[in-house]
Amino acid sequence: MNFGSIHIDHVGIATEDLEAASHFWNLLGLIQSAEDETVKEQGVTTRFFSTSATDESVENHPPMVELLQPTSEDSPIGRFLAKRGPGIQQLCFRVENLQELIDYLLDNGIQMIDSEPKLGAGDSKIAFVHPKSTGGVLVELKQR
Repeated sequence: MNFGSIHIDHVGIATEDLEAASHFWNLLGLIQSAEDETVKEQGVTTRFFSTSATDESVENHPPMVELLQPTSEDSPIGRFLAKRGPGIQQLCFRVENLQELIDYLLDNGIQMIDSEPKLGAGDSKIAFVHPKSTGGVLVELKQR
């Protein structure tokens, strides 16, 4: 095991409308990211909210809320919304060595959606663990 430390990075919330969904998080006083990001590979536009000023270091990066708006109905978030409606879509953990962790999980019988990292928001590497292996929660693993 040489995949390093693990921290909660963010909770992903699927929404049909970023503006409407942002209202509560802004009222709560969370800090909205300066720009939204469209991740074409994932078919989603993301908007992040932080509980405090962000810091790129692993130790000082606060957990965030990520709003996810699909760019099309046939994207993963579009299908999620059609099936379940708006709400928490995934829990994301920030890791130091994503491929090492994926290999470790696979070696220990964990079902992965992604056996190799792919591109996520903020040019990070991401992979998803299948909810069948986590008690029903879609888990995203992220390496900056």
